[in-house]
Amino acid sequence: MRRDYEKEKKDMVVVEGSYAVASAVKACRPNVISAYPITPQTHIVEELSQFIADGEIPNCEYVMVESEFSALSALVGSSAAGARSYSATTSQGLELMHEVLFNVSGMRLPVVMTIANRAVSAPINIWNDQQDSISQRDTGWIQLYAEDTQEISDMTAQAFKIGEDPDILLPVMTCMDGFILSHVYEPVVLLDDDLVAEYLPPFEPELKLDPKNPKTFGAFADPNSYTEFRYLQQQAMDKALKKIEDAADEFYDLFGRYYGGLIDTYETDDADIILMAMGSIVGTIKDVVDKLRAKGVKVGLLKVRSFRPFPVEAIHNVIKDAKVVVALDKNISIGLNEGALFTETKATLYNTKIDVPVIGFMIGQGGRDIPVETIENIVDEAKKVIDSGITVESQFTDLKEELL
Repeated sequence: MRRDYEKEKKDMVVVEGSYAVASAVKACRPNVISAYPITPQTHIVEELSQFIADGEIPNCEYVMVESEFSALSALVGSSAAGARSYSATTSQGLELMHEVLFNVSGMRLPVVMTIANRAVSAPINIWNDQQDSISQRDTGWIQLYAEDTQEISDMTAQAFKIGEDPDILLPVMTCMDGFILSHVYEPVVLLDDDLVAEYLPPFEPELKLDPKNPKTFGAFADPNSYTEFRYLQQQAMDKALKKIEDAADEFYDLFGRYYGGLIDTYETDDADIILMAMGSIVGTIKDVVDKLRAKGVKVGLLKVRSFRPFPVEAIHNVIKDAKVVVALDKNISIGLNEGALFTETKATLYNTKIDVPVIGFMIGQGGRDIPVETIENIVDEAKKVIDSGITVESQFTDLKEELL
């Protein structure tokens, strides 16, 4: 990881994660913000509304709405009219947007939306897992997952740069673990407005709604043309693989901070066991890797930043020489008994020459704690695969049998 922590220290301030996100959005100079408050996203939009009220975001309007469906619908209009547009939501709010998520992507509108990841009801649960955004993986949005508060702040500027690129023009979800990141107070370097202005050019789309030059957005498409629209969306996702890497590299050149592009790695060069994960669990895994490395266990971490587009080649390059790969998922595909990261990693290996066993663990559901001991136990299970092969391909962790 290319970060100069000593250089950063003098510029750090201790703020809540939600404030860091709101401050980053402010630095990106949005024109329209529309959101409906829902725990644990509320503090982000509260801060943004205050920024606008105080005149700290010039030429920006906060649109009050009655639901998350309406919030994103409002941004369909604003983005189509050429306005840089932003929202934030979580859990049930994101699910309520489901129909509009397809509209935003299908109309090639580069809205950026922060997801403060939270479990989906029922039963009602306000704590963190990633079921909400993972459930929207096929809506055509780029999905990026942050490890810590500094990354979600910096990722915000990268998201606008990626989505608004003329070769991409796709909406972007920047995902942060609810409460764990959204409500934590920690030292952060807030984005500098002048540097962001240098990094992120104004949003000036070639095509936009204009009464003086009328155009149609979101038109009717019969069977003769619908397939081609979907093909072009997929082509944009394919192009985004490089754009995500470029945005991370350009951010590093200007700001001096880097978290990986599509992925990041930690002690994987000679690793027999590679743990794959997304989000804040990455920090815990790094601690486990350090602890086990000190005992001679060759274990490493593959952090996936971009879940959509899925970085197939980048993942293959890291795991091809491992003896076992373990995917840790804060989600589940009910009926398949697997998490999405596990399923998709396995799928990418089919019809390739890479012969590495992959196992999966569903972990941290509904905000359940993930202590170091749990990760260590998972590594022990991985060792068994090396010795004896796969006996259980995918399983829940830390089940409380007395509750079943």
